Formats: sequence, structure tokens, C-alpha cells
Amino acid sequence: MSDLSVRIHSLQLKNPVMTASGTFGYGPEFADFIPLDGLGGIIVKGTTLHPREGNDYPRMVETASGMLNCVGLQNKGVDYFCEHIYPEIKDIDTNIIVNVSGSSPDDYAECAARVDALEKVPAIELNISCPNVKQGGMAFGVTCEGAASVVKAVRKRYHKTLIVKLSPNVTNIAEIAQAVEAEGADSVSLINTLMGMAIDIEKRRPKLSIGTGGLSGPAVKPVALRMVWQVAKAVKIPVIGLGGIMTATDAIEFLMAGATAIEIGTANFIDPAVTIKVRDGIDEWLDRHGCKSVQEIIGVLDY
Repeated sequence: MSDLSVRIHSLQLKNPVMTASGTFGYGPEFADFIPLDGLGGIIVKGTTLHPREGNDYPRMVETASGMLNCVGLQNKGVDYFCEHIYPEIKDIDTNIIVNVSGSSPDDYAECAARVDALEKVPAIELNISCPNVKQGGMAFGVTCEGAASVVKAVRKRYHKTLIVKLSPNVTNIAEIAQAVEAEGADSVSLINTLMGMAIDIEKRRPKLSIGTGGLSGPAVKPVALRMVWQVAKAVKIPVIGLGGIMTATDAIEFLMAGATAIEIGTANFIDPAVTIKVRDGIDEWLDRHGCKSVQEIIGVLDY
């Protein structure tokens, strides 16, 4: 066995494999398929300050090499999470990370502050791809100013490891990464979904209830890989890579591009044991290539 452990700021991971928010529930949903303590971390589904119903159905559509979704952050709110979900998952022997969303910097900060009080949640992941209701619905994460405003507000009230999940729907993702780093982000994860659309030509209507949705799955991997590589060169904080990772080979590509850890998302819908298979596949590759530690391949891309 190679040493698979990695570090994201103060967060010590057994291995670099984590789950992407919204694709793994809260963790126990997958306990029949994999040992949850075998993961580097579990990032739970998006949590907001107040309960959200999400968007109308249909809100998921299969596409070529991927899927579109417009679930809309359906959840029962952070207080419900703290009172009912947290007690059920706090003793899982891995890093439990809460994905935090909001509609204003104050919303994000208040939600983060309530999670901050949970002893066994060592980190949060900020979803800055949410629409800024005060700015006409433009996502916080598509401008340096918007992204920085959320991180600045949260950093004042959250004292543990702060990961910021970046939107790919921008012209220069490295600039966004540098902006959140400057405001105190401890790590960045990327990419969130790409905006996409599907049309029912018989009904002459979009297949999703709100018209557009987030594209994920193998189709986005080349874009995600490129962005991870660009961001890893632009910031000093650790980068977490995600987007279309289906196999250990995919994960190793992200690690070589500069990611310290990875998240697996859409693949969980296809194979609920994929995370453990990827973890073991990374270990096998390292053994086969005479590597004693996963650290030996992080950021080694030669070009």
C-alpha cells in the first residue's frame, strides 16, 4: 500500500478521494455499498440558511456523456441539518464537509456560522455559483468582486477550513481563484457544473423545467482538467479537482495537473461503489510505478 494521505489546509485526508456535493446525499445513503470511512471526505448536499423546495420537475436530463440538472438546492435548511442530520453522520470516521449556499453574502455567512458550531464538521465548501438576488440573478462566482464578497463575509464568521467551489462559467477562472485566495479561502474546488440545455423537439420545449441546467459527467472532464491545471499554477492554496471523474485514470490526471484531492460526482449515480474503486485504482497505479506516496504525482505534469 502506498501512502495516500493528503492535506487540505488543516484538513487531513486518508486519501485524496471525496464525494461531490449533491451526488452522495449525506453519506449513509451509500453505506450499503461502500465503507464510508474508506473515503478521504464526504461533502454533503447543498445546505442553505432557510429551507428550499428546489425547482419544479423535470429537473434532470441525461445527455451525451453526462447529465443536466436544475434541482435548485432542495434542502430543509441549516437548522434542520444541525438538529437532525448532523447527529446521524457526526461519528462517521472521515471528514464530513458541508456545502454552503446562499443568496447574499450575509446568508452565506450566517449559514456558515451555524455550521462552525458543529464540532465534528471540520470544513465547509462554499458554492459561489448561486445567483446574487441583489444583482439581478448573476452568479456570485462569475466576477472577482462577487466571489470575493462572499468569501470575505464568511471568513469573518467561519474559523475552520474554508473551501470555495468555483464556477467554470467564466472567462478567466484563475483570476476568480486568486480573488478568493486573497480574501482568506484555504482551498478551491473546481469545477462546478457548466451551463447547458436540452430541447424536446416534439413538444418544442426545453427538457428541464427552468430551461437550462448544470452539465456534469464525462463530457465536462477536459474543461475541468484544463481549469484545474490553470488554477493550480495561479494560487498557493490547495486545489481540489472534479468534473467527469469516472475512473482512477481520470483521478490521476487531475492529480498530475495539480489537484491535491479530487471529488467524484455524477459517477456515483452509475456505480455507487465508484469512489472506493477509484481509491484502490490510484493505489494500484502508484504501486505499479514504484511510488511510495501519492504526493509524488501531485502537480508533476511535464509539458
